This record gives sequence, C-alpha cells and structure tokens, in this order.
Amino acid sequence: MSLRVLIVDDEPVARRGLRREVQRMPGLACIGECATRDEAVTAITRDHPDVVLLDVQLGRVTGFDVIEAVGLERMPLIIFVTAYDRHALRAFDVHAVDYVLKPVDPERLHDALARALRLKALEDESSLVDRVERLLELQKEMVPARANAGGAGRIVVPDGARLALIQVDTIDWIEAFGNHVRLHVGSRQYVLRSTMTRMDQRLGAERFVRIRRSALVNLQAIVSLEPYGKGMFTLTLRSGATLVSSRYHQEGLRRLMRPSRS
Repeated sequence: MSLRVLIVDDEPVARRGLRREVQRMPGLACIGECATRDEAVTAITRDHPDVVLLDVQLGRVTGFDVIEAVGLERMPLIIFVTAYDRHALRAFDVHAVDYVLKPVDPERLHDALARALRLKALEDESSLVDRVERLLELQKEMVPARANAGGAGRIVVPDGARLALIQVDTIDWIEAFGNHVRLHVGSRQYVLRSTMTRMDQRLGAERFVRIRRSALVNLQAIVSLEPYGKGMFTLTLRSGATLVSSRYHQEGLRRLMRPSRS
C-alpha cells in the first residue's frame, strides 16, 4: 500500500526538507506541495491525498483555516508540522494523527508517517470488510430462502492478506480489544474494527449473552456454568476457555438457567 502525501507549508526550504524525508520512506509518495491556504484547499479537494503534512502558520492564516474550508469530515489524515507547540491541544481536537515540531527531527517525522500508514491500513481494511458485508446483505435480500437456510449468518473478518467469512455459530466468545473486538473461534482469533455495543446489537440476545462489559459469549458455546460468588459465574466453553462473569451482567445468565416452558 502506498500513502499519498501532500505537503502544505509556506516556507520553500521546509517543503523541500519534508519532501526529501517523505521520499526516503518506503510506502510513501509525495503528490504535491502547497504554500497557501487556497492552494491547499484546491489540492485536497481535487487530488484526495491520504495524508497532509500541514503547517499551522501559513502567512496570515493557519492550517486550521484549511481544515475549516475543506470540512473536517472530508479532510485526509492530518500531521501538523509547526514551530509552535501552543497549538497542540487544538490539533488533537481536529483528530490529527500527530504533531511534529520544527526543526523537524527526521526520526520523529518518520514515526508520525508510520502511524499514518497503520491508520490508513485499518481504514482500508474496515472499508473493505464493510463493502463485503453489504454485498452479503444484498445477497440475502435477493435470495431470502437460501439466506434462511444458512442459519445464523456470517461475519466478514480480516485474516492476513485475505478476508474470511466466519459463521456466527462457530464464534465462542468476543472480547473488547482497544477500538476493535477480538473474535475467538476455536483455537483461532480474529480482530475486527468494531465495538462491543455494535456486536451486541448485531448478534442479538437470543444467541449471545453479555457476561461483562468487555465480553460477549455464544450461548451455544457454554458447556458449564457455576456460581462464583457475589452474583458472578464461572463459564466453561466448548473450546476449553474459562471466563468469569461480572455481577453487573448477571441477568442474561440467570435467564439461561431458568427452566424452559414447553
């Protein structure tokens, strides 16, 4: 994957230095340089760079004026490069990837660009997963009988360089993992960009139970359930994993233990 970088700085010497460092780093391509707000706005809206190295002070205007003109929701990833650290807090208010001070330390700049590369990879991965899932949903709408025959459905997850389609029924449990979730499927684990709340809503209480804020368990995967004390339970899963529930999430498990009514 190549990261397309736009440099915005009103100082020619600074632009040359930034371009030189960008060209030294694998996976990066400098697609242009801008010296003014208007040039930057035009280049961002026309060329759609992946990341912009943005100076805070551009003559009488600022890099924040560029963001306002383009619109925050349409801005690429932002790395501020500036001689003034007093703007740091405001930079992160606009979700900047990083904030690099002048004179620029090449290693520090490379760290910021490497972070942008990782973020872009996650965005691309998430976007591809979303597109495949939308195709699966469309397939269900077009062929409802076959979709119903498929049971509980599938989840698209990244698996190395490919995408894997995981049958929901094969998932043993799901845990929070930063701003991602981790799916435990037998001895395998898959990381997906999502939230526990979204997964909870998507999978439904009839199939998965929330045993603590950071864990969802497939009801079919529970082999045994034992009281742990103070409203908590120890769960043993078909994979052999052992989990302890929170006393704040006991209702779903108590409902599971109630005798079914015929």
